[in-house]
Amino acid sequence: MRVGVTFDLRADYLAMGLGEEETAEFDAPETIDAICEALTNLGQQPVRVGGMRRLAEALVRGERFDAVFNICEGMKGAAREAQVPALLDAYEIPYVFSDALTLALSLDKAMAKHVVRDHGVRTPDFAVLERAADALRITLAPPLFVKPLCEGSGKGIDGRSLVNDARELHAVVASLIERFHQPVLVEEFVGGREFTVGITGTGDEAEVLGVTEICRTDKFIGEGYGYRNKEYWEDKVVIRLCEDGAARSAGEVALAAWRALRCRDGGRVDIRNDDRGNPNFIEANPLAGLRPDYSDLCFIANFKGISYDDLIGKIWVSFLRRHPELNKRGRAAA
Repeated sequence: MRVGVTFDLRADYLAMGLGEEETAEFDAPETIDAICEALTNLGQQPVRVGGMRRLAEALVRGERFDAVFNICEGMKGAAREAQVPALLDAYEIPYVFSDALTLALSLDKAMAKHVVRDHGVRTPDFAVLERAADALRITLAPPLFVKPLCEGSGKGIDGRSLVNDARELHAVVASLIERFHQPVLVEEFVGGREFTVGITGTGDEAEVLGVTEICRTDKFIGEGYGYRNKEYWEDKVVIRLCEDGAARSAGEVALAAWRALRCRDGGRVDIRNDDRGNPNFIEANPLAGLRPDYSDLCFIANFKGISYDDLIGKIWVSFLRRHPELNKRGRAAA
């Protein structure tokens, strides 16, 4: 099949004058190279498209694809990750990974928490603050953890994210609103073991790929797994495969959240234990990073002895199961 590959290159946005943290979610060239090579090895014909505007230009001039492998994060708006899927829906082009509704829902961390909590999944109590003044009226029990409502890659999480009183909360919320121009999520802090759960598949066929634990070194910054800890992780965390009872429990909670949010094909769910060892849903990432030897989902695959091509193959097979009309053309080496 002719498979369009949609993506946002970090270098393009850096060249436009954006900063390192602003562009943290975007992709490196080696990621696109690896995805295209894996799709080729699966018998498909990848076509590099680029971001939302390039996709729109291609579709308007009449270019078509049998399917799209979408890892586009988008740049503007609370539903920016949903823009490419919504456009592809309008043109009736099937695509890998979650639909517009799930991507918009998951990016808004509070809305995602509402949904998973309604499905019986444990998550810390939380509130959304539209203004810094709201911090003076909050009723959650400290300590509290504070982060932008609709960001990824640990953006806005640093040494000030854990707060202990209303005055401190007010200052941090004011700073985040000024920096990110969006509401702020405040949640009761859970400080136990921290897990990342890799998942492949959709619905009842979704399964845990593996679970890693984020273990901190003495170079770790602050309390949360924020931007600087993620971007420059080598001396700040040790990421290890975890297969004990706590990891299995984390996997069960992550899988329940994945299904509640209707995530598809592949991604990650972050889990953190409370002081009693209960796993709590923190957030879902239905557009997980796919940079070889760098992104968490790739680490999990490596730990489990799954090659990069086989990881993409698992994601591709899940996509094909959702689109049986494509199976004859898309099956190939998958």
